[in-house]
Amino acid sequence: MRNFSSDFRRLVRSLMIVTAITLGTSGMVSGQGAPADSTQAAGAAAPAAGGSAVNGDPVAGEALYKANCTSCHAINKRVLGPALAGINQKYNDEAYLIKWIKNAPAMVASGDERAVKIYEEYNKAAMTPFPQFSDDDVRNILAYIQVEGDKKPEATATGGTAGGGEGSADTGVSNFMIIGLIAVILIAFLVILVLNRVIATLERLLLNKGEAILAEEDEVEEEAKDKFAGLKRMAKNKKLVFFVVLGLVVLLASFGTVEMWNTGVHTGYQPVQPIKFSHQLHAGTNQIDCQYCHSGAWKSKNATIPSLNVCMNCHKYVQATEKYDGEISPEIKKIYTALDYNPETQAYGDNPRPIEWVRIHNLPDLAYFNHSQHVKVAGIDCQKCHGPIETMEEVYQYSPLTMKWCINCHRETEVKHEGNAYYDKVIAAHDQIKKGEKVTAAVLGGLECGKCHY
Repeated sequence: MRNFSSDFRRLVRSLMIVTAITLGTSGMVSGQGAPADSTQAAGAAAPAAGGSAVNGDPVAGEALYKANCTSCHAINKRVLGPALAGINQKYNDEAYLIKWIKNAPAMVASGDERAVKIYEEYNKAAMTPFPQFSDDDVRNILAYIQVEGDKKPEATATGGTAGGGEGSADTGVSNFMIIGLIAVILIAFLVILVLNRVIATLERLLLNKGEAILAEEDEVEEEAKDKFAGLKRMAKNKKLVFFVVLGLVVLLASFGTVEMWNTGVHTGYQPVQPIKFSHQLHAGTNQIDCQYCHSGAWKSKNATIPSLNVCMNCHKYVQATEKYDGEISPEIKKIYTALDYNPETQAYGDNPRPIEWVRIHNLPDLAYFNHSQHVKVAGIDCQKCHGPIETMEEVYQYSPLTMKWCINCHRETEVKHEGNAYYDKVIAAHDQIKKGEKVTAAVLGGLECGKCHY
């Protein structure tokens, strides 16, 4: 304890020296903070380069542009349509641009030379007409395009200077910080003084009552020995040992039974897929029917995984550029990469490769399940087995898909045979049995190929 007290006092002296150095350094730093403000003010006062020569309101044009133009255009990059930066200087004809934006297909149909050239250059993809725009609306959009197009060079040319100004402004130390630092040091000094007095008091108590503490430690050691002896006596009790062993056997057998029973059951299984396809967006928000992608569920044993050509029916044009600042969605880019598709030229290459999807729902080879029998004949919804698929951002296995689960479903589900042509032969066979007529396996569908060959 005395060694600890002396170490503590040395620590106090070191802390006082550090405090004095810190206060001196803080004063020096506070004196150096003034030039940063002047640098920041100079940076803020620097006028922005460039500007727009287009008559229009860029603020109003921004709202119109983002609501109507971002699905096909970007300011500095070609998407489905050309990049729009510099379009005002390129054409230098406001009346022509207003006429083009309001009704581009009509200009192409009229044989306008420039309109037809653009139409041919972009694979004859007609621009959507906007007859609802007034001339002022179009001027506002052109003004916004001019302002956004001028921002890129400015950011590149002045980025280093602006960054330096901000870095200088961050080095200033406010008076509030200095006062707070002094207050913390004073409080710490007071706490150290109090602790020093407490340590001195504890030292005196230990010197006066050292023998009493040693006696108490001896008593504690004796008690510990007595408890250990009690455990030895319990170990000699055969009945107690028998019930403890029996309980362990029952507990281990229960855990083992549960684990073996759940072997092969993958409820909640949710692997990471190569593309983050959202069923919530497609089946939920956009309400796309399940059979549009999984067409096999209606006519065959397997539901089938849709080919990427099905994806391209929409995503050749839908690229979600409005959510990624004019860039194509990273997940949609994965589709383009797999198909070796160039979105700018809209041409396919010679090096496509399949997407390696991870299977989620697995049945053992001994089990036969036919999707069309359940979806088309029985009219069962996909959600009966796959759960609320329209709410899943990432698909997981909802049902256990065990034999018990299937049997319970077959016991509880009522067969809807009225107006269902599939059951006409079964009903006719029952009528023949009631009349005492001969019923062969062929009458019950025994000649169907699928009964044996699947």
